[in-house]
Parts: sequence; structure tokens; C-alpha cells
Amino acid sequence: MEKEKQKTYEQDVIGDGVQSLQKVIAPHKEEGGRGVKYALIGISAAFLFVMLVLPLAVVISNAFRDGWMVFREAVMDEYTVKALQLTLLAAISAVTVNTIFGIFASYLLSKYYFRGRQVLASLIDIPFSISPVIAGLVFILTFGNVGWMGEFLKSHDIKIVFAVPGVVLATIFVTFPFVFRELFPVMNAQGKDEEEAAALMGAGGFRIFRRITLPHIKWALLYGIVLCSARAMGEFGAVSVISGHLRGKTNTLPLHVEILYNEFNTTAAFAVSSILVVLAVVILIIRSLIQQKGKER
Repeated sequence: MEKEKQKTYEQDVIGDGVQSLQKVIAPHKEEGGRGVKYALIGISAAFLFVMLVLPLAVVISNAFRDGWMVFREAVMDEYTVKALQLTLLAAISAVTVNTIFGIFASYLLSKYYFRGRQVLASLIDIPFSISPVIAGLVFILTFGNVGWMGEFLKSHDIKIVFAVPGVVLATIFVTFPFVFRELFPVMNAQGKDEEEAAALMGAGGFRIFRRITLPHIKWALLYGIVLCSARAMGEFGAVSVISGHLRGKTNTLPLHVEILYNEFNTTAAFAVSSILVVLAVVILIIRSLIQQKGKER
């Protein structure tokens, strides 16, 4: 018994975090109170049903409340199609920019050590701590007609606020840290011994990344891209402020749903919302598959 206690104490002292994590996720060998366990399972299941399953079921049921033809008309409406196109454009742009930045930033911060490294990592996390509405307002005060770049943009006939570039810019901002935050811990844990060995053997930088770094981070990269896509398609606050709610021009799907609901066109609002629900389910399935592949690896 004393040896077992001593072993546990040594693990706590010399553990590097991995062992501690394993203690949390590993199932206990001894059965605890079954009543407490089933009570917690029931509470969790009830909470998920009320907060997630029930609202999604309400959206789908109300979308088809007036029949298939009304649903099809709302989904195929000109403004709905344009809102979907803008949503996909903003999401693809955000994912592309943030993936490139996330790879570069995580590689820099995990493979090189320099003064101000922690400050840079903290700056990348700013979109997590700032309200999206505040972010949209900041962009207006920066790129709007009354902003400090307003005169320059106006003289060069460049329109960002209340235009598509502003929507894309706001979407990029709110999804900025997602890919980086998935890649950085993996690259940091990987270290740089393999890359340095390959460099000493004469391999080029791109080849080292393609043959050594990328295989280690591919599942984290895909997971970050999925999270970034989900966040981009559902963004409302920053886009709502900077878009100007111009129907058919700067409205994304979430903004279009808001307009339809404010017009008391609830069936159409739920029909358009169902598109976002379907996209969310598809992203959830993709995320689960990536998680499973990552665990199998």
C-alpha cells in the first residue's frame, strides 16, 4: 500500500502534463456510486436535449410547417441565394487566410524562440476576448468615412464598410485564432529535432515541411479548418455592424434570417435557418470523423 502511494506521488511530482491528462480521461477501475453516475448522465442528456436537440427540431418542423412548396420558395428566393453565396465567400476567404496565417504563426512560435514570443501569441487570441460587435465598430471607425483611413479609401474609390470586403474582413477577424490554436500545441509538442536532422542532411525547407512537419499536424490542421468554417458561417455580430444590412448585397444567411423574422415572415426565416442547421450537422459529422481518425493515428 505504501509503495502504491509512493508511486502515485512520484507521478504527480515528475508528471509532464500527459500523465495528469491521462488520469482525467482514463476510466476508474473501481466502480463508484452508480446512482450519482446515472443522475449526472440524465442531467447532461436532459440539458443537451433542451439546449440543442429541441431547438433544432423546432427549426426543422417550423420550416416545413406550411408545406414543401413554401419551404422551397423561401430557400430558392433570390435574396436567400445571394446571402448563401456571400456566406460561403466569407467563410472560404476566412478559412484560406487563417489557415495560411495559422501554419506560419504556429511554426514560428513553436520552432523559434525570440523576445516577445508570448506577446505575439497573446495578440493572436484577441478575437476570443473582444465582442464581435465591438470588432465591427472598430472596423467602421478604421475604414469608414469618419475613420482615420476614410479619406484615403474614398480618394482611391475603395469601399470596405457596408460592402462585401468589410463582411469578409470581419469574418476573418472573428475566426483568426482557430487554426493557430489547433496547430500550435501539436507543433510545440513535436519539437524540432526531426526538422533539424533533415536540414543537416541537406533537405530544403519546403521538403522538410511537406515530409516531416505536415504528417504530424494534418489532423489538427483539418480540425482547425472545420472549426474555422463553422464559426465563419455562423458569424452575426461583427458582420451585422459592418455590413449595413443591404439586402442582396451585404447580407449573410444569419442576417437574412434576422430580417425575415423581423418582418414576421417566420416560416421563411425557419426555412433559411434550416440551411444553417444542415451545414452545422455536416460540419459536426466531418469534425467527428477527423477526431476519430486523429485518435486512430
